[in-house]
Amino acid sequence: MQKSPSKIKFRKFRNLAFTRRQKGSKRGLLGTLASNIQDQTSNTKSRLFIVWGALMAAGLGLGVNLYNLQIVRGPKLTEQARNQQMVNLRPFMPRRPVVDRNSNLLAIDRPVYTLYAHPKLFDKSNEEMAERLAPILAKDTAELVKTFQSKRSGIILAPDLPEEMIDRVISLRLNGLEWIQKYSRYYPPDDLVADVVGYVNLDRRGQAGVEYSQEKLLERPVQTVRLSRSGNGDLMPDHAPEGFLHFDDLQLQLTIDSRLQRIARVALKQQMEKFNAKRGAVIVMDALDGSLLALVSQPNYNPNEYSKANISLFKNWTVADLYEPGSTFKPLNVAIALENGVIKPDDMFNDSGSIRVANYTIKNAMSNANGRISIAQILQYSSNIGMVQIIQRLKPSIYYNWLERLGLGQKVDTDLPFEVGGRLKSQEEFIASPIEAATTSFGQGFSMTPLQLVQMHGALANGGKLVTPHVVRGLIDSKGQMHDSPPRTIPRQIFSAATTQKVVQMMETVVTDGSGKAAQIPGYRIAGKTGTAQKASPNGGYIKGARMTSFVAILPVESPRYVVFAVVDEPKGESAYGSTVAAPIVKSVIEALIPLEEIPPSKQIEQQTKAP
Repeated sequence: MQKSPSKIKFRKFRNLAFTRRQKGSKRGLLGTLASNIQDQTSNTKSRLFIVWGALMAAGLGLGVNLYNLQIVRGPKLTEQARNQQMVNLRPFMPRRPVVDRNSNLLAIDRPVYTLYAHPKLFDKSNEEMAERLAPILAKDTAELVKTFQSKRSGIILAPDLPEEMIDRVISLRLNGLEWIQKYSRYYPPDDLVADVVGYVNLDRRGQAGVEYSQEKLLERPVQTVRLSRSGNGDLMPDHAPEGFLHFDDLQLQLTIDSRLQRIARVALKQQMEKFNAKRGAVIVMDALDGSLLALVSQPNYNPNEYSKANISLFKNWTVADLYEPGSTFKPLNVAIALENGVIKPDDMFNDSGSIRVANYTIKNAMSNANGRISIAQILQYSSNIGMVQIIQRLKPSIYYNWLERLGLGQKVDTDLPFEVGGRLKSQEEFIASPIEAATTSFGQGFSMTPLQLVQMHGALANGGKLVTPHVVRGLIDSKGQMHDSPPRTIPRQIFSAATTQKVVQMMETVVTDGSGKAAQIPGYRIAGKTGTAQKASPNGGYIKGARMTSFVAILPVESPRYVVFAVVDEPKGESAYGSTVAAPIVKSVIEALIPLEEIPPSKQIEQQTKAP
């Protein structure tokens, strides 16, 4: 059958359209493929750029960090590294020992041990361990057993065992015990010189006495060293500087004589117990240089057990407390009057028993009248009336200037701590009222420390010079060679030698013929002066019935050198006076001082004794 032309044309058109579509599809596929390849290339470049950028940024960051570590922070990091590898070490150095003038040991650092128990390591029963340790530790066996049962480890059995005790513990060869060494300050004489030496606390700092005032001399210089650490942290001694653990053998030597100190303390205690006194003190001074051979205050404390003591005892009251000296100040007033030429040694005065000054009536202590008496007899009888008449010859302004020249109202220049200055009224007040000079003439109306009174009497003994009372000689080595001595004030000339000689001779009559007879020692010329003063009240006025009894001595009269002073606060009894309470103490001390210092008998008395 023949196809129609229209159908043939349609078929050709369809075939042509199909062919065109095939060609178009091929061209689209190739385009898509090319587009995809182009996109992939672009993505790869982007990734490479990102990776490259990241690497560059990381490299830059590392470079910056490296610069920061090596250049900016390099020195600091180097120092930190060295600090991790090195350690600063300040080795323990014991305090220097303290010795007396004869090199007797007064204070020393000694090794002590803290003893620990670890019951979990015991190879014996608690009971058996307690039985072995109790006698050494001076503890009850049953209490030790309870202690062992309280903990399994780390029990402190004794905090401060001395070396000889720990040696006994070691000799037992017991397992489960541990001991750690440390150093503790030890005072061999116990309370003998506590008022001078003082003590150190748990932090090893001086709290009283020369332990406090001479801290710089007692502390050895310590060199801080840097040592290397090994990999495990141990110190490497090979890198320690040579001799860094070496310390000197210097000792702090005092002027105190322990033998005299002991005798003075015994004599003071006896009289205080006899008269039921509140407190007392004894001072012995070499007036040539101001060195103190004895300085005793009572009551006292044991520096090895300072925690048990009353805190008020840590201050030596001879330098830290004030009192009115009373009649022991009279010889100094006589010296002032002689030096100013208002009296002569042979002048006479009339003691009627009382004298009127301004609106006040002054009497003698015993309300007695001594009649016509010499200056020496004024001291012998301790006449208040005679002293007022002597000082009335002086202009109040001149008298006041002399009191200041003596140092009244000022501190004593000494190496003992906690010193206080005396009290003296202002010049205006002193001059305005005549009663001030009158009461000062017999030692009342002003106050001073006992040490200052001794210093002033030292000026009478050494020819008129005011020396510095002191207890420290300096640092000496094991051969006794002096290495460092504290600087001291140059002595001031107060009185002339002629004046002091006359006053000392007058004071001798107090011992031979007056109130100081209790201080007499055969073969020796001793000058002295008693004192029985009313005790001033902190609130003003005087404490009723309370007395301060004292006695001061100078010897030997032919060549004065030593001042011996005793004071007893508030002795009880009607017979409690300077002559009965303090003078016997001074006599006991002088009897010990004579052989210790090899003081020869007075030649004048020897000749009198040998005379037919």
